[in-house]
Amino acid sequence: MPIMPIMHDLPDLRNKRCLVTGGSRGLGRAICLGMARTGAKVAFTYAHDDGDAEDTRAALAEAMAVRAGDADDPDEQLQVYKGSVADRDHVRHVVRDLNQRWGGVDVLVACAGVTQVLPLALIEEEEWDEVMDVNAKGAFLFSRAVAKGMIRARSGRILYIGNFSSERLIEAPVHFAAAKAALRGLTEAMAREVGRYGVSVNLLAPGLLDVGLANMLPQHRIEEYLDMCPMRRLGRVDELAEVALFLISEQNSFMTGAKVVVDGGL
Repeated sequence: MPIMPIMHDLPDLRNKRCLVTGGSRGLGRAICLGMARTGAKVAFTYAHDDGDAEDTRAALAEAMAVRAGDADDPDEQLQVYKGSVADRDHVRHVVRDLNQRWGGVDVLVACAGVTQVLPLALIEEEEWDEVMDVNAKGAFLFSRAVAKGMIRARSGRILYIGNFSSERLIEAPVHFAAAKAALRGLTEAMAREVGRYGVSVNLLAPGLLDVGLANMLPQHRIEEYLDMCPMRRLGRVDELAEVALFLISEQNSFMTGAKVVVDGGL
């Protein structure tokens, strides 16, 4: 899978300890690369594809290797974990290991997601459960695991990756839209609970991107989307990653509980 370059100036994330779920491809990969290029330590999780994970690991290692004057051990700056975000034992292992290696996690980006393009009548209960578990439960489990350390440090950034289908009246797989809508409630409730400790929680809701769901849709559905979208194009992962990096940066010092929709004006 080609890796899109991020061309613009990015926020300074030097020495930030960042964890991205679902970071081996698509938007998750682009966010990881942006983190690596701006000086962060990066850990990512993935569920299945070892090839994608290795490609991303190699790209991150290369980006970290070219940092000018970076004296840290490169092997400690990059960590990769395989497992399901809905598996609480996996979640505990990842966060415990990072706490031991890095002393904590400053930034969590919950990007892991899954769906099937099916009408309501054909969605089986097991498929509903899988989509809800990966998209919503996984975000909760990782948030719970990192929140204690962030609260103790009185600092932290949590960013959930939602989807335009939970914000706009548009046809989408109902279990996917429901799971992403659950992240809206999680964002608002978490922001109120942890804001007093200096922890911000926000939601980024991309429009249809040039990866992921767009590759599963029939062409006529994509054309329908483009007809409704004033920008008349799909979003690119590199431009969405830039927004994500701002949202988790120190430049974004007073936004929490926000839902940022980036969908070309749909």
